[in-house]
Amino acid sequence: MLACLPRLRRYARALTGAREAADDLVQDTLERAWQKLDSWQRGSPMRPWLFSIMHNLHADARRRASPATVALDEYGEIDQAQVALDPGVLLDLETALQLLPPEQREVLLLVVLEEMRYEEVAVTLGIPTGTVMSRLSRARERLRRVMQGQGESSPGSSLKVVK
Repeated sequence: MLACLPRLRRYARALTGAREAADDLVQDTLERAWQKLDSWQRGSPMRPWLFSIMHNLHADARRRASPATVALDEYGEIDQAQVALDPGVLLDLETALQLLPPEQREVLLLVVLEEMRYEEVAVTLGIPTGTVMSRLSRARERLRRVMQGQGESSPGSSLKVVK
């Protein structure tokens, strides 16, 4: 469990965007893991199990929290008028990550930052592998647009028709 601590801290910080909230999330995760240690299957990797606990705790906290402060338009895209458009802000990766929908941010962080395989992410989050790949693709595209200062409604953001 202790060997997973640095990765838990890094993931919690990326999820929450604040050191204090991340520390609280890690502490809650370790406390829950210690209480439920008998549910961990010995011989299996502990990291995905711990990340599942952290994901569930974070999702529960999000549900209890007040609504997000970033406005979305009718298509679920970020309303750029609600985001401070200081040029340095859009270049800040941490800020850009916080603009992603939580489900996309979680998948992106687990795959890219924690180097988990799609199957591990699927088990950790309790979703199908195809959903992991779809969310990852959308997260990368949305992050690319935000980092380039294009926002969400730039040309070329529509879906392609495949026949």
